[in-house]
Amino acid sequence: MSDAQLSPRRLAARIGVAPKTVERWLADAELVPHARNRIDACQALKVDEQMIWPKAVQARVKSGHDRELVQAYPYRSACPSTVWGELIEGAAEEIYLAGFTNYFLWLEQPAFVETLRRKIDSGCRVRFLLGDPDGEVTRQREAVEDVALSVSTRVRITLEHLGRLGVASRAEARFSNHEDAVNHVSLSVFRFDQDALVTPHLARLVGHDSPLLHLRRQGDGGMFDRFTEHAEELWSRGVPVSE
Repeated sequence: MSDAQLSPRRLAARIGVAPKTVERWLADAELVPHARNRIDACQALKVDEQMIWPKAVQARVKSGHDRELVQAYPYRSACPSTVWGELIEGAAEEIYLAGFTNYFLWLEQPAFVETLRRKIDSGCRVRFLLGDPDGEVTRQREAVEDVALSVSTRVRITLEHLGRLGVASRAEARFSNHEDAVNHVSLSVFRFDQDALVTPHLARLVGHDSPLLHLRRQGDGGMFDRFTEHAEELWSRGVPVSE
């Protein structure tokens, strides 16, 4: 305040609070003002927030495993399709799509077949882990969902699109085995290098009505690793889709 040549009263007038409010800030070093007032005060004093209220800055910095959580959505459909598109485009080494049907991607991502072909040609590994369209868990899930576009139909649509990639540039594709199908249908993991989108499927809800977590790997043993290791285990026991 001295450097800015502002008294408590003048600072209060500048940021639109009562002079006594500024006096309380000065008297109590532990007191953290509302965010809007902190921003206005820092602009008036031409300093960073870290200089005046470091605890407020530290409180916003994630330091545990939760720092891997980029964003959480109450519904998968609430995650913008542009987020999926940016992650797909940004992946250079790994695209692993372990949804039970992966059907929605063909609807939401323009020219998705061409995009995958281009990614594969550039050296990116592309994998699909799917539910077996003829499996018992698939039939059970269809009864639970009771929707016109059945689970098995959605899987077969994905297989049809994968066939369009052609033999030479075909993405790797497997069905989860019978024992793992229940674990697969209840949790979808989509990996793009060091980012992952994870959907735990709730009760009778279809995928787009279930929540989604966007994770970004920050170190060993975090949420990213836990979910992707689960998906890799399912892949290791999966059954290759025949050409």
